[in-house]
Amino acid sequence: MMRPGWWTSSGCSLALLLASSVQADDTPARPAIKANRWQEDWSVLKDPALRTEPLDSLKYVSLSDSNPYTYLSLGATLRERLEMNDAGGFGIRGVARDNYLIQRFQVHADLHFNEHWRLFTQLEDDRAYDKTTLGGADQDRTDLRLAFLEYIKPLSAGTFKSRIGRQDFAFDLQRFISSRDGPNVRQSFDALWADWETTQYRFIGIVSHPVQYQDDHAFDDKSNSDVRFNMLRIERLVGGSNELSAYYARYQRSEASYLDASGEETRHVFDARLGGAALGYDWDVEAMGQTGSVGNKDIRAWAGGTRVGYTFQSLPWTPRLGLQTDIASGDRHAGDGTVGTFNPLFPNGYYFSLAGYTGYSNLIHVKPSITVKPIAKLSIQTAVGLLWRQTTDDAVYTQPNIAVAGTAGTGQRWTGAYGQIRTDYAFNANLAGAIEAVHYEVGQTLRDAGGHDSNYLGVELKFSW
Repeated sequence: MMRPGWWTSSGCSLALLLASSVQADDTPARPAIKANRWQEDWSVLKDPALRTEPLDSLKYVSLSDSNPYTYLSLGATLRERLEMNDAGGFGIRGVARDNYLIQRFQVHADLHFNEHWRLFTQLEDDRAYDKTTLGGADQDRTDLRLAFLEYIKPLSAGTFKSRIGRQDFAFDLQRFISSRDGPNVRQSFDALWADWETTQYRFIGIVSHPVQYQDDHAFDDKSNSDVRFNMLRIERLVGGSNELSAYYARYQRSEASYLDASGEETRHVFDARLGGAALGYDWDVEAMGQTGSVGNKDIRAWAGGTRVGYTFQSLPWTPRLGLQTDIASGDRHAGDGTVGTFNPLFPNGYYFSLAGYTGYSNLIHVKPSITVKPIAKLSIQTAVGLLWRQTTDDAVYTQPNIAVAGTAGTGQRWTGAYGQIRTDYAFNANLAGAIEAVHYEVGQTLRDAGGHDSNYLGVELKFSW
């Protein structure tokens, strides 16, 4: 499944931000509804002529006769997904066929005090009906997902932005830092954010704790004081609209557990990425190195991913041929004082597929695909994924970073292969649907560990207002 190319904290690339600002200067348009609702700007509805849809009076509620940028905007999102998975974790953990419905319901209020200050809040209710085994990202009933105060100040040399409070952020293809839109419960952070933007650069600083989700009663989520994630990041446009970024991050966890190490974890993360498109080609290349320690053992881990493609614009259905490759290190020598298992940090849950069979640790992944658009609102992608372990000394991993029991230090590098087909259809600006099916053919290592071939089917409807 193809996703937007360079997701930053504000939800789009620097190039797209600049293009959007030019369009906005020429002809104000009705904003598109986005996955992250706080990215929407409904101030254009200050013009009564643009209030053409039902309930537009609630999308722009004027709070000042003298300042059109003092307003309140309300909204809601409902996502329903029926999932059928006949072998979660390849059946090794004793989970048989599981058919269930996951539901995510969000309501938000976006209060703009003036051109510079705003307060955004969002409540979220996540339910998993008839799911046999509930994980931490499956259910979180009625809680505060977002509540942040934002300040924006345009200056002659650039724009300063700052946010404090409960917020979300995602970068690039969301391989490693995401808002976790795939599973039911999205990822939030209690954070202080600041950035400086010019026409060519963006500089970002973050200090954060991820939110610890609990489901004992309403409004019981809290900041996870056991985990810290801080970042310094730079983004730049190169060669026109190509997007180059790099960052250093520090990830700390008070109690971590790996197959060959446990204790306090400190990871120093170094990441670089280049993405762009030209003449029908598109590309995205990212590499990450990790150092630090877990307990009394050193960390030496790394990963990389690429997505390249070519779209035949002149052919019917505008087919895109794509190739995705990924590699992430595993721990090669147990007991040697070094942990080589890559930590995928905050993965999005749909980078490989929604099935959850593949985690971004100790793997080599090759995935050719073809995507077609028979009509304007419909896209269909078919793909085949081939998987190996980077080292047989480490385990096979499923999402988000779960070692499959009985696979470490034994068997072959070959893990298996999967076929995937996904369709996305936009009924209108407010309603979208998707169907995704995955069949995973396990290799001998998983069979010897008690696993078997697995099938997943997800049928989704999403309504946003």
